Parts: sequence; structure tokens; C-alpha cells
Amino acid sequence: MNKCYRDIQETISKSEKLLAVLIDPDKMQIESVSAFISKLNQSIATHIFVGGSEVENGMTERLVMEIKKYTKLPVILFPGDVIQITDKADAILFLSLISGRNPDYLIGKHVASVSKLKATRLEVIPTGYLLIENGKMTSVERISKTKPIKRSALHTITDTAKAGEFLGMKMIYLEAGSGATHPIEAEIIQKVKQELNIPLIVGGGIRSKEELNAAHKAGADLVVIGTAFEENEAFFNELKK
Repeated sequence: MNKCYRDIQETISKSEKLLAVLIDPDKMQIESVSAFISKLNQSIATHIFVGGSEVENGMTERLVMEIKKYTKLPVILFPGDVIQITDKADAILFLSLISGRNPDYLIGKHVASVSKLKATRLEVIPTGYLLIENGKMTSVERISKTKPIKRSALHTITDTAKAGEFLGMKMIYLEAGSGATHPIEAEIIQKVKQELNIPLIVGGGIRSKEELNAAHKAGADLVVIGTAFEENEAFFNELKK
């Protein structure tokens, strides 16, 4: 139990940085998984996240099972809804959207998921999820019916992240959203990291190795990239081991 989280902590303690590739079951064709994972295995990626905002029932489990055929990297669920829970994965980010005030995404969906989670052996990692303004409406904003925190509201961002830690979250996730026009600024990452004693995840809008390195340098312990690979698998060439 708790192996995924323990491994993340141990890696961070060695001052090593982590990279997760986010795979959306709604966008990844099963027949494309083998070739995609082959490229991923040759990259510096350390984790695979699986999830999306709107996913057909059963699709997440089929995708996870296919991914597991071709890699030994940990597969962690990044669920948009209860139907995306599957014990075929290694762990689940138990995301609470603490940047918003919709009770469904603060606690409601979590209560609804408990019966299903208790029937699995998934490692549950409580994670405070902050949606940060990125210049356009994201699927997270639309579905959760919450507003992102403005990038200029640095004090609110840092206090919200720290509140998540005080509430017992094991990680904080700063999210610009899928297809964000630009990544979260280094200043935001730096300020949040300075406040936290738990791992910091950053995702959204990262489309180059330079932007990945900038996020890590600013203080992100684990960076998540998704859309960049959906749009251009050649990006893997920049991230080879």
C-alpha cells in the first residue's frame, strides 16, 4: 500500500524531477496504444496518468488494461467522474477541486465513489486540485461549473494550495487545463512551492522541453503533459532518455 506516493516522495527527496504523460480515454484509440507506449517507454516519462472530463463508461478500464501490456511505469487514474474508476490501475488521484465552490467536486463525487473504491486495491492519493485561469474556458470549468482562480490572484492561489495541505491533502495539483494557451507562470509555481511541504504537480499548456524544464526549475515536482502528445507525438523525440 502507498507505494506510488512513497516512490514519488523518495524521488523528490533525491532532487529528481518527475514527468507524467496524461492519456485521455476519449482521445486515445486502443489500436494506437502499443505504438504510443513504445515511444513513451523510450522517453524520460516516469508516470502515466489516465483520465478525462468526459469518458464513455468502461473505456478507462479497457485503456488501462491495454497500457499495462506494454509498460511497467505506474498507471495512475486522473478521473473526471466515478465511472472512470478501475482497479486495473495502480493508484488514483482523489481530486478535490478546492479552487471552486461546487460541493459535488469538493466532496460529493468522492462520497459517491467510496463504495466502488472499497471494492478495489487502488492506492488512493488525496490531491488538492486548483484550476488556474488560462485565457479560455476548459472542460473542467464547464463540467464542474466553477471558475478558475485568476493568475494575478497570487495570494489566493498560494493560500488555497496551503489550505489543501492543512486539510490533509498529500499533493497539490496546479492545472491550467487541457489545451491551455500557455503554461502556469514560474512565479506562481515558485510561490506555491515555497508554501508547501507536500509534492507539487503542475499541468496544462506545456508544449516544449523548454517549458517542461522551466516548470521543474520553478519548483514543480511532477509535471503533466497531455495535449502536446495528442497533437504531436514527435514531441517524444525531444524527451528521449
